[in-house]
Amino acid sequence: MSKPLPLETQTAVITGAGNGVGAEITRALHAAGYRVIITDVDGDATYKLAEELDLASEMALTATLDVSKPEDFQTVLDKVVDRWGSVEVLVNNAAVTRAQPLMEIDPATFNEVMGINAGGVFAGSQIFGRHFIERGYGRIINMASLAGQNGGTTTGAHYAASKGAIMTLTKVFARDLAQYGITCNCISPGPMDSPMVHELVGENMPQMLKNIPVGQLGDPAFVGQLVTMLAGPEAAFVNGACWDYNGGLYMR
Repeated sequence: MSKPLPLETQTAVITGAGNGVGAEITRALHAAGYRVIITDVDGDATYKLAEELDLASEMALTATLDVSKPEDFQTVLDKVVDRWGSVEVLVNNAAVTRAQPLMEIDPATFNEVMGINAGGVFAGSQIFGRHFIERGYGRIINMASLAGQNGGTTTGAHYAASKGAIMTLTKVFARDLAQYGITCNCISPGPMDSPMVHELVGENMPQMLKNIPVGQLGDPAFVGQLVTMLAGPEAAFVNGACWDYNGGLYMR
């Protein structure tokens, strides 16, 4: 089938975009000329970021999106298509962390974290994937984690397992959607200089830094640059890849 060229101004939907790494991803895409749809369960955070980026609401909109509810993905997609005609990029960033010792994790909590983190990526990629197939073009970028590669240390087995599942889902969607002009890739950060990491690590931060070969935390703004690179039309030959950003904590 023929592959239409993407619109000159593309639209990106980012989940969990109100704070932390998600906000940096949103800033990077907006700076690169994308319309950004700032979605989160934290409405106040999305409004604050939208005001920072675009008071006129011409290149930044907000939407409530709970990734555990597939219908929220469809609602946001319909809203954006009604306004601008299409979406070109989906960034699956939203996730929850329940830091608990392995033997203290209740199976219900395990399933909850898996459902939100991995289930949200599946639902979002499937729903937006259908739209991308109709257009013959699309970019899906998933946020994985070092925890999904090395089993995790402070984030809990449920979080680590969900991030490992996200890396597998990235390969599945990449393989099946490539024929439609759609790519799917993931980024796997190690410990970032973000509120979540500082909350999890706390006073153990000096020891953590000693264990990182480069001796420092990652910069969330650089993750935003990676997302922007993978979101572009010129990234058509990058598919099913996992981009590591971990300071040398995990090498393969």
